[in-house]
Amino acid sequence: MKKLFIIAAALLCGFTALAQEQQTPEYGVKQTGWASKPKVGAYIIGSYKYSDKEGAHGGPGFNARLIRAYVDGSIFDQFNYRVQLQFNGGPHVKDFYVEWAKYDFFSVKMGQFKRAFTFENPMNPWDVGAGDFSFLVQKMAGMGDRLGEANMGGRDQGIQIQGDFLPVGKDQHKLFHYQLGIWNGQGINLVDADLKKDIIGTIQIQPIKGLKLGVFGWKGNWINADGLDLKRERISAGVSFDRNNWTFRSEYATAIAGEKAQSGPADALYVTLGVPFTDWFKLYVKWDEFRAAATAATSHDMYSAIANFRLHKNLNFQLEYRFHNDMTYAGRNFNEIWFETYIRW
Repeated sequence: MKKLFIIAAALLCGFTALAQEQQTPEYGVKQTGWASKPKVGAYIIGSYKYSDKEGAHGGPGFNARLIRAYVDGSIFDQFNYRVQLQFNGGPHVKDFYVEWAKYDFFSVKMGQFKRAFTFENPMNPWDVGAGDFSFLVQKMAGMGDRLGEANMGGRDQGIQIQGDFLPVGKDQHKLFHYQLGIWNGQGINLVDADLKKDIIGTIQIQPIKGLKLGVFGWKGNWINADGLDLKRERISAGVSFDRNNWTFRSEYATAIAGEKAQSGPADALYVTLGVPFTDWFKLYVKWDEFRAAATAATSHDMYSAIANFRLHKNLNFQLEYRFHNDMTYAGRNFNEIWFETYIRW
C-alpha cells in the first residue's frame, strides 16, 4: 500500500515543478525617497522535549531551538535585501542577499539563502506546522545530509533567477513558477572547495489558487572533511495546498544516477494535513519516512499529531506527540512529546 502511495504521489506531481520560498519577506514601510525604512525584527523558538528512547535519558528537556534577528528592506522599488543572524548554536550569519525584483516574471537573487529544493525547505519554521522539518528536508535538502554534511539550514551561497507568469482565472493568480540557481555546494559561510557548482532548478504549476504541483532537481557535489568529492544528484516531486487556513503537503525525494551509484539508494516521503478548527487553533497530522537504503529494513517512520495554538500572529504554542517506528534502532519503537513556544516582534 505504501509503495502504491509513493508511485501515485510521484505520478500526480510528475508533470510539474520546483519550489519557491513560502514566506515572502515583509520589506520595510515605504517612505518618500529612494529607499524604504529598514524593517528590523527577531524571533525565538523555545522547546521542551521528552523521549522514552533508550539512551535518551528522557530527552534533552528545555532548549532554545532558534534565536534569530534580521533586517530587510528595499531600494529604488527594485532591489530587496535581507540579512539574518542566528545566535544559538554559535552566532553566525544565516542569510544575506540582494534581489533585483522589478518584474514578477524575472528576478535575480544573489548571496546566501535557501536552496529551492522541495516545497518545505524554503518555508519559515513558523509555517511548517510541526516542531521540525521533515526527514526528507533534514536528509536530502541541506538541513543536515545523508552524506554527512552538517546542518546548513537548507542554505548555500549562489545566484538564482526566478519568476511567475501567465495569470489565469478570475483571481488572476500566476499559473507557472520557475527557479534556477547555481550554488557553491558547500553550504553557509564557507568558500567553494572546488571549481564545480551545484545546479538546482524547478518548474511549478498552480492550476487553482493555493494548489501547487512541482518537480525539483539537484545536480552537484560536496567536498567532505576528508577531501572526498561526493556527488549529490536528487529529484523530488510534491503537491502543496494552502488556502483558507487549510494545509495539505506531500513530497517524495530520491537519490539518482551518480549519487545512487556512489552512496547507494535512499528516499524519503512525508504527508502533512492541517485542519483549522478556529482562527487560533489548528491541528496537524503527519506521516514522515526516510529509508537510508530505500528498503523496508532501513526505514524510519514517524507518525505525529501537532496542536497549534496561535493566539496572536506573533505568538504560537505548539504541542506535538510523535510515535517512531525505526527499523535501524534496536528498540524499534519509541515515543516523544514536544512543546514549543514561538515569539516574534
